[in-house]
Amino acid sequence: MGKITFYEDRGFQGRRYECSSDCPNLQPYISRCNSIRVDSGCWMLYERPNFQGRQHFLRRGDYSDYLQRVGLSDSVRSCCLIPQTGSHRLRLYEKEDHKGLMMELSEDCSSIQDRFHLSEVRSLHVLEGYWVLYEMPNYRGHQYLLRPQEYRRYHDWGAVDAKAGSLQRVVDLC
Repeated sequence: MGKITFYEDRGFQGRRYECSSDCPNLQPYISRCNSIRVDSGCWMLYERPNFQGRQHFLRRGDYSDYLQRVGLSDSVRSCCLIPQTGSHRLRLYEKEDHKGLMMELSEDCSSIQDRFHLSEVRSLHVLEGYWVLYEMPNYRGHQYLLRPQEYRRYHDWGAVDAKAGSLQRVVDLC
């Protein structure tokens, strides 16, 4: 169960919309979003309706002016609640179609380059759990939600190139 509240203005002011499940289109409820309160669950926000465009991951907490700092401005148009799982495991491949060198992870990885000497990941297979892939080390840059499934090419997870800097398990820490 999750709960997220979107506010049109900074500092949790203005019109608001409370959500407890996936919402493919926030536009009928709020015209813009400048602050967010996550009461429970982990959420992925999208800049366009129907879970499209840039993504941003949020855990429980108050984000009074957060969106401006991450470059989403006020363009949050859809969101999804990320299911919690007990275990996490994924495989990274240096080539498309799960070919080439393979590495397996079950914990967060702050630098794929340092740990595996890879600057690009061309395919993935998420065996268990939900993960967030960041294009840069130390959980920075564009983010991509990875569900349990096969990703034969980096386009399959929504990336425009094969940059992969870090990986983080989706776990509700509170």
